[in-house]
Amino acid sequence: MNTSTTIIRRVRTEDWQPLRDIRLDALRDPVAAVAFLETYEQAAARPDEFWQDRTTRAATDPHVAQFIAQTEDGRWLGSMTGLVERAGGDGALEGDVVEVDQVHVVGVYVRPEARGTGLALDLIRTVQEWAWSLPEPRIERVRLFVHEDNPRAEAMYRKAGFEATGVALPVPGGGGGREIELAVPRG
Repeated sequence: MNTSTTIIRRVRTEDWQPLRDIRLDALRDPVAAVAFLETYEQAAARPDEFWQDRTTRAATDPHVAQFIAQTEDGRWLGSMTGLVERAGGDGALEGDVVEVDQVHVVGVYVRPEARGTGLALDLIRTVQEWAWSLPEPRIERVRLFVHEDNPRAEAMYRKAGFEATGVALPVPGGGGGREIELAVPRG
């Protein structure tokens, strides 16, 4: 697959339907059980207003940004979101403590036909560039969690420069296993 014709950009408010569609596709993916904390059934039951609000926030909020990779003909190949987390606040998982101002990468998905092309690394770099460019707060690191049973994703994150921090938390809701924190400090 040639990704040279792939465009990476932040979502726009009018993108709510393709955003919903790629999220539903991600949740149907065989690795979704360990990659996401939401099920297909939960997401599919959400009304259009939920997706419209979510997209508007990801497009306009200074502390949330969702980026998509799309072909020149408009097909979405992948998506990734960055969320600003402030020091002293609660983190994403139970027992997670936010010690520094950081961006948390969530909702990582690349369609099967685009995997192994470097597209995920391009999306990660885009989220990192956004994080480092924020004027306030000054982001000290970019982090994410990966399920211990998702070695392919972990390998990709490590290729992107993420390293284990030593934090491992149980999967919320008794889903089994642990989520391993990986991070890249501000360079």
